Amino acid sequence: MDPSEVDVPPLKDLTIDNITDNVKLINSKCPNPRLKYILERVVQHLHDFARETRLSHDEWMTGLLFLTSVGQICTDVRQEFILLSDILGLSLLVDSIDHPKPPQSTEGTVLGPFHSHEAQIEPNGAQISHDPDGEPCLVLCDIKDTSGKPVEGVKIDIWETDSKGFYDVQYPGREGPDQRAVMHSDKEGVFWFKAIVPVPYPIPHDGPVGKLLKQLKRHCYRPSHMHFMFEKSGYDHLITALYLRGDPYETSDAVFGVKESLLIDLGTVSSEQAQKHGVKEGSKLIGYNFVLVSEEESKELREKHAMEAMKAQGRSMKLWNGLPVPDLD
Repeated sequence: MDPSEVDVPPLKDLTIDNITDNVKLINSKCPNPRLKYILERVVQHLHDFARETRLSHDEWMTGLLFLTSVGQICTDVRQEFILLSDILGLSLLVDSIDHPKPPQSTEGTVLGPFHSHEAQIEPNGAQISHDPDGEPCLVLCDIKDTSGKPVEGVKIDIWETDSKGFYDVQYPGREGPDQRAVMHSDKEGVFWFKAIVPVPYPIPHDGPVGKLLKQLKRHCYRPSHMHFMFEKSGYDHLITALYLRGDPYETSDAVFGVKESLLIDLGTVSSEQAQKHGVKEGSKLIGYNFVLVSEEESKELREKHAMEAMKAQGRSMKLWNGLPVPDLD
């Protein structure tokens, strides 16, 4: 780009006190109002952080090298940046902001770093776990909308660890996906499958995130849970999980994913269920009634909450593509 064609304000005699305004000024020509607003706030908060903590050069470099190491350990099956976002509580915060839920609908939680697109499409009743050491478990669920109507044809992504607390992608030389599947709800909104009882497990702690947790005197464990992700046109995308009540890590999840509405008690398969679903009577049972929110319901809530938050901050804002930007008119 020819510098003569760029309208750049003069930047001179930059100091601790005026650097922030100057950076925001030079970024102010951005034609995308949302990007411009996000960068303005990022710069303001980063600069305020440095000033408030009197950040040293050595600490700044330590932070940069830490983020570099987070990126370097990432692979196609390990996303250390998601893990970092998770242990800082940012993942749950963003999901809660971007996917608000009305009362009685199913709450979302963290995606985690081990979702994979390798899962095969399976029919209702499929055996999704082939771990011989796992405790058999029948999972029997249904999906409805907020009016109580069954939702047919929802794509459901399901994944969990094996009995040792490892996801399939953590094993080198594995032959293919296991403990995961993609299913679709039937005309009654029902989906069911055979799995194993979830177990607690440590998040990956052999990398930079694990080292950070150790310095913070935090453990790296997650409570027993099973992941679910729901997709259907017209409905808000839902990433959630079911957690076993009474797990030793229920109240100290390393990634802050547990919510009271997502805690469940393991049931027991009845004789009628055993006969209908081809499992052993008395084996473990997970049952849950998922409630999906329409895209329109979610959009209205998201915009309402956004404007309430901006008003509470004393900001004059408007919505641009459903997201707040400064109202300069």
